[in-house]
Amino acid sequence: MNHGPAVAAFDVDHTITRHDCVSRFLVRLGGRRGIASALGRRPVRSITAAVRRDRDDLKEIVAGGVLTGRYVADVDRDGRSFAADVLAVDLRADVVARLRWHLRAGHRVVLVSASLGPYLRPFGELLGVHAVLCTEVAHEAGLYLDRLDGRNCRGEEKAARLSAWLAEHGLSTDDLWCYGDSAGDAPMLALSPRPVWVTGARLPVAPEVVDP
Repeated sequence: MNHGPAVAAFDVDHTITRHDCVSRFLVRLGGRRGIASALGRRPVRSITAAVRRDRDDLKEIVAGGVLTGRYVADVDRDGRSFAADVLAVDLRADVVARLRWHLRAGHRVVLVSASLGPYLRPFGELLGVHAVLCTEVAHEAGLYLDRLDGRNCRGEEKAARLSAWLAEHGLSTDDLWCYGDSAGDAPMLALSPRPVWVTGARLPVAPEVVDP
């Protein structure tokens, strides 16, 4: 039995976009030298995270290191500009067409991504989605700190964030569509009776709906 409107949850990097956005945004802000400096400020932790392939810790070291001390307003301005650039040149047209099909159908559309809030929130606004669940860098008194605000939004954290958002809005997983491309999306897609793995194959605009 369904509760409320259908929901469509989309990963972003390599699902809606054709390339990774996080590293490009950080390079735009700090350059490759800024990323190297962020890693160099915490050498032992950086090496340990690299050896362990701990992507969550590396995200905090690099994103926190590049953003720390910057004004939130300045980063938000850069984020809006970056979001517009991504929208103009880096979208998978077939996936965006599917997203817009969901919007026309009256479904709630939410982005669930490890991408960073300063650009993903305006990106979501430009696409017209209902909510953006993503990775955020902590800030205080208008300045960014050198750590994440909460956990990196990937893997099990994606599923947890989406489940919490559904519960908050009185929605269920009965008519949930989830779109993703990688192992980091698998826990989120496991919530859905209609998971869609985005591969090289082109998605049709309107899916054939088969009741699970």
